[in-house]
Amino acid sequence: MKSKSQFQFTTGVVGYPVFFVLFLWIVFWFEVRFGYNFNTFGIYPRTFAGLRGVVLSPFIHSSIEHLYHNSMPLLILSMALFYFYRAIAWRVLIYGVLISGFLTWCIARPAYHIGASGLIYVLFSFIFFKGIIAKNYRFVALSLGVIFLYGSMIWYVFPVEEGMSWEGHLAGLITGLVFALFFKKEIAGRQTYAWEQPDFKEADDPFLNHFDEDGNFIETKPEEIEEEDSQQIIINYNYKKKKKD
Repeated sequence: MKSKSQFQFTTGVVGYPVFFVLFLWIVFWFEVRFGYNFNTFGIYPRTFAGLRGVVLSPFIHSSIEHLYHNSMPLLILSMALFYFYRAIAWRVLIYGVLISGFLTWCIARPAYHIGASGLIYVLFSFIFFKGIIAKNYRFVALSLGVIFLYGSMIWYVFPVEEGMSWEGHLAGLITGLVFALFFKKEIAGRQTYAWEQPDFKEADDPFLNHFDEDGNFIETKPEEIEEEDSQQIIINYNYKKKKKD
């Protein structure tokens, strides 16, 4: 019997991330096709108008290269989020956008900050630190996989490249770490079996009853043989010779 905490692959694991990334490409196509520039809808720190970018900035990208570099990490990390942490996936995404965006608004230098990279750092940070804190071998393996794929991202929380919003990256990293510490319940876990339960008794297990004290498998138990013998049905066939006319 499957529990609610068991890992399950559902259509949402792929569907939601794909739809979100596809929507980013549609927004960028709309800008190019109709000659719009949504950059001014990004986060502009410490201004009232710049607060709208807290919600809108993840959907805006400055170039196709910018969008391309954000698409694959966002797709992979969000799929991992929905598979391993589906109970809290939407909260991590929505609150991640809002909190990391607001932190960027508070600490960033005066400029328009756009792109989904802040959310990517939220996912990267949350998945990594949550796996380490949870001490579940699956989550730890996921954390190591994330580090293997995207470990070099950590350098971009520092001002190492001009024109890159390292403040947004730093805000996302901090937000993901806070989420890893805050969301302690309702995370997916592995399926548990009857023999792992504290009230499990070996004598009640029909499979284990087929082993002797030395661990040898007994195909049929002696009491079962006796029971089968006592229930045998004997059918006698009598041949009667047919008389000739």
